[in-house]
Amino acid sequence: MKIYTRTGDGGETSLFGGGRVPKNAPRIEAYGTIDELNSHLGAARAQGPSPDLDALLMTIQDRLFVLGAQLATVKGETVKITGSDIAELESAIDRLEAGLPPLKTFIVPGGGRVGSALHVARTVCRRAERLVVALHRTDRIDPSIIVFLNRLSDLLFVMARHANRTDNAPETPWSPR
Repeated sequence: MKIYTRTGDGGETSLFGGGRVPKNAPRIEAYGTIDELNSHLGAARAQGPSPDLDALLMTIQDRLFVLGAQLATVKGETVKITGSDIAELESAIDRLEAGLPPLKTFIVPGGGRVGSALHVARTVCRRAERLVVALHRTDRIDPSIIVFLNRLSDLLFVMARHANRTDNAPETPWSPR
C-alpha cells in the first residue's frame, strides 16, 4: 500500500464513517491540532523525561489518538474519551502538584529541555481546546472532549513544573515592569 492516495489533491479529506470535507474545515483544524499536540508530546518524550513522566506522556498520546478518532468520526461508532480518562488526568495533576511549591505569581514558560517542551505542548493543547469549543458551537460534539482538553492543559502545566524541578531548572517568576 502506498502512502499517497492522491484523493486529497483537490483540498478535501475523508472523515471516518464517510463524507468528504475541505482540509481547512473546523473539524479538520480541531483534530489536526490534536495531531500536532501529540507530536509535541513525542518531542517532549525525546528530551528524556523521568520514567514516570515518560509513561504518563505515552498514556496521554494514546488518549489523544482516541480523541482524534472521535473528532474524525461523524457517522458510526468509535472509541471515546470517558469520564475515567478525565479522572486519570485529575489524579495525575493531584499527585504531581503535591510535590511542587505553591505558585504565588505567574511563571515565565521555560526551564529545562523537558519542561520547556511541555510548556509548548500546553499552549498547543489550549489552541486545540479553543478549536474544539468553536466546533462544538456548530457541530455538537461530546462535551467530554472539551473537559479532557481543559484538564490536559492543566496537567501539562504541572508536568512542566515537575520536570523543571526534577531537572533542577529554576522557574522564572513573572514580574511586571
